[in-house]
Amino acid sequence: MTAFRYVAVDSAGTVHKGAMEAVSEAGVIESLQRQGYIPLKAEPDTGGGWASRLIKLDLTRQRGLSRTDVANVTRELATMLGAGQNLDAALRFLIETAGSARIVTIVGRVREKVRGGSSLASALAAEPHSFPRLYVSLVQAGEAGGNLTDTFERMATLLERQQSLTATVQSAMIYPVLLIITAIGSIALLLTKVLPQFVPLFQESGAALPRPTRILIALGDFTASAGPWILIALLLLGLGIRRSLKDARVRRWADGAVLRLPIAGGLVRLTLAARFSRTLGTLLMNGVPLITALGIAKETLGNLAAAEAVDWAIGRARSGAGMAHPLSERGIFPPRMIHLLRLGEETAQLGSMALKTAEIHEEQTRVAVQRLVSLMVPAITVVMGAAVAFIVGSLLAAMLSLNDLAG
Repeated sequence: MTAFRYVAVDSAGTVHKGAMEAVSEAGVIESLQRQGYIPLKAEPDTGGGWASRLIKLDLTRQRGLSRTDVANVTRELATMLGAGQNLDAALRFLIETAGSARIVTIVGRVREKVRGGSSLASALAAEPHSFPRLYVSLVQAGEAGGNLTDTFERMATLLERQQSLTATVQSAMIYPVLLIITAIGSIALLLTKVLPQFVPLFQESGAALPRPTRILIALGDFTASAGPWILIALLLLGLGIRRSLKDARVRRWADGAVLRLPIAGGLVRLTLAARFSRTLGTLLMNGVPLITALGIAKETLGNLAAAEAVDWAIGRARSGAGMAHPLSERGIFPPRMIHLLRLGEETAQLGSMALKTAEIHEEQTRVAVQRLVSLMVPAITVVMGAAVAFIVGSLLAAMLSLNDLAG
């Protein structure tokens, strides 16, 4: 007999973990099924010390689902409901096929509340670390309108588009960042390791070194002695900035300053326009009222300056002034977004027009990121090459001056 550890779910969606002795994994699964459980995992109990327990530590109670997990759960729910399955069967499918214990636990709690008579929106609202207000509001609207399948389909598209846009920006910036780090590291290595090898030779000659060489030697000495302190200072500065950004006034100023940057500011505006339009359109297409939709979309922006512009639009929209014109008065969002949203208001197709606006600005964001990277990479390469060439040229000039002196 061998000891096995297992994870199983009962008919109420409650997760059970434990250990039992059996001849094989199949025996564990058969025993659990006889007890009315749905086996999720059965593996040999290898024991292990504190390190093994730490690696397997279940942090579900402290952490919610990641954005990727939420997007995958939403897409699977949309697929199951679209295939004609009821909500309980769809949630049970998620539990049975989940790739992590966190999903099993959280979706299990949601299913347990739903089976107890709670609405799906209320059950999701009880998991705020996993399902934000936007998600819960869309589900609530879908339940009220009786179109929960379409709601999950739109939400899955919303989450996948948001992830795609974020991944595009992040992945595109990886190479320039690595190139900058490599450039700084290479220059620091030349100044602190290579250049000092020539200093004794220069000192023994007693010759007057060219000014660029003297500057490089002084810069290398400074980098070697003060480099660690500079890194510590930069780290403390970063922590200080992060702490100060928790203050609303500082955060508002910083967010506004980012939008005014020459190149990055335009890219941020495009990203905000895409995010705002996609969220607004999805909410409106699911029957959420305009004022409520604007309030929820505002929370997804992540920029206080843009959020204040939406707040201004909400106040004006309540008084009957519409939404697009008040947004244009603040000058935060791109004119194309304002024009398209105004067209949607005039034709009473604001929801569908907002989704089209999102598609346009998402594509513009991708193109802008590609152009920015195509400019940054050659610029960084040229600057790095010029810096290395200056260092090598200064060394060669000093060596030539020594040859002249010896001649």
